[in-house]
Amino acid sequence: MLRLMFRLLLACLALGTLAEPLRLSYLPAQNPNDKRYQYYWDLLSAALRANESQYGSFALQAGPEVMSPPRAAVEIARGDGGINVMVRTTSAELEKQLLPIRIPLDKGLTGYRLFLIRPQTQAKLEKVRTLSELARFGIGQDRQWVDTQILRAAGLQVVEGEGYAGLFRMLQADRFPLFSRGVNEIGDEYKVQRQGGADVAIEQALLLYYPLPRYFFVARTPEGELLAKRIENGLHKLIQTGEFERRYLDYKRLVLDGLQLSGRRVFRIANPTLSADTPLARTAWWDELGPELHGEKKPLAVGASR
Repeated sequence: MLRLMFRLLLACLALGTLAEPLRLSYLPAQNPNDKRYQYYWDLLSAALRANESQYGSFALQAGPEVMSPPRAAVEIARGDGGINVMVRTTSAELEKQLLPIRIPLDKGLTGYRLFLIRPQTQAKLEKVRTLSELARFGIGQDRQWVDTQILRAAGLQVVEGEGYAGLFRMLQADRFPLFSRGVNEIGDEYKVQRQGGADVAIEQALLLYYPLPRYFFVARTPEGELLAKRIENGLHKLIQTGEFERRYLDYKRLVLDGLQLSGRRVFRIANPTLSADTPLARTAWWDELGPELHGEKKPLAVGASR
């Protein structure tokens, strides 16, 4: 009888160990107004819930410290920091450092780029017809963003800054005329800048595109491989049930609301930083924005300078 009770106790202890939730920490927002990544963390939570019965419970929360994405990548790779998962636009270099889950989380939406400008710049940009004409205008980007390499490879002029918030200040100080932002970023950023008193506008004539998937990344360790397997499994479950597409469409409607995309001159450039493993052939995983780019032009979009 005592032996049976001892075995039951061991079984209960084992179940308690197994029931310990998987703990995931991600890079917190750089400031309270920075909502760029909430969609991705909500998507990750849904993916982990989708296979919770198979893999067990989880706890997902922001890490304790704001830091630059390159520093966050180093901490994840070392496995001794406060975070163990991140979302970032990919590059072959980053995929060597961290383990990617190669499913484009926003179906490439970040690769469609608009420009945040000072209102007086709009008239000059109305005359731009070629990529070489666009190259006359400096484009502000963080020195550590992969976009800097992409733009320079296309022959475009880049003005380097350091830090997300600092680039908005540089635009306001006329350090560069164009600040390239994803269509899924610029609407909220414009509103926040205007509320803060900045004299900025969303440029209305041009759109730049290059393939720029955002993935989840984890450490290249045995623990990271197990985590990547669970995340990938959960994302595929969401794709199969249609929940991924529903979440994406809700997100797209939200971030594109009020933006004018049709009627723009579209410049498509290559992304030489992508790895050979980028799933470009999985066309269902990418959004070409056909209706948005080729629909009727609206009278005036949000952020336009009159």
